[in-house]
Amino acid sequence: MKPILRKLVQSPYLDVLGALLIFGVCISRDFHGTTYQNGVIEFGTPISHLWSAMMSGAFPLGIVSIIGAVFSVLSTRLIGKQNNLGNIIGVFTTITSGSIDYMFGNHSAVITYPVTFFIMVFAVNKWKQRSSLIRNRDQNYYLILLGSMLLGFTLVYLGAYHFGGKTDHGFLIVVSIVFGLSLGGNICSALKYEETWFSWVLYNFVQLIKNVIQLNLANVVKYIFYLFNAIITLFDWKWNRDVEPT
Repeated sequence: MKPILRKLVQSPYLDVLGALLIFGVCISRDFHGTTYQNGVIEFGTPISHLWSAMMSGAFPLGIVSIIGAVFSVLSTRLIGKQNNLGNIIGVFTTITSGSIDYMFGNHSAVITYPVTFFIMVFAVNKWKQRSSLIRNRDQNYYLILLGSMLLGFTLVYLGAYHFGGKTDHGFLIVVSIVFGLSLGGNICSALKYEETWFSWVLYNFVQLIKNVIQLNLANVVKYIFYLFNAIITLFDWKWNRDVEPT
């Protein structure tokens, strides 16, 4: 079982499958036809009209979203492989994700995504060190998870009420939980805790349930893949530990 897990996590074919799956999901949801202009999001712009819309000042929000989503899944896979290139890609996808999230009404992104950005930069530098090996969970691991969740709620609510955007509690609670889980996951990933991927299992499970309730079948497929990847990587890090240097 252990060698199979390591092969799955390290498999380049799973990288390709993930990238193609995310790309297919985005296309099926017609993301490529989404533009942003003068503070307004326009959906369903035909491909034949995209260029003229961009020449008129429209930002190709959908195309940038698709590119960011594909690189995001590749970043996730590379981090699972314990390849620091995943963290480097994550630095840049954080910038694009934050900008897109802001355009879609989550104005708390102004203060939440910079936190994620600095964590990813920290991870890049931390993983460069020879002493950066998978570590066992300790009391700090639990403190990180608790502190991340509290910080997630604090920053999301502060950002929403100071920078505007959507302020209904249902939306803010979901965003806070998702951000708190991702925050804890990113910090634990930077420190290489063996239980790092447990946060991502929870994160993807929450996203999966949300999209099942919303009957968003395209996103259901996407988060099934992410959940599967988080589960196999969780046990790979726990059982197989560090990747042998090449």
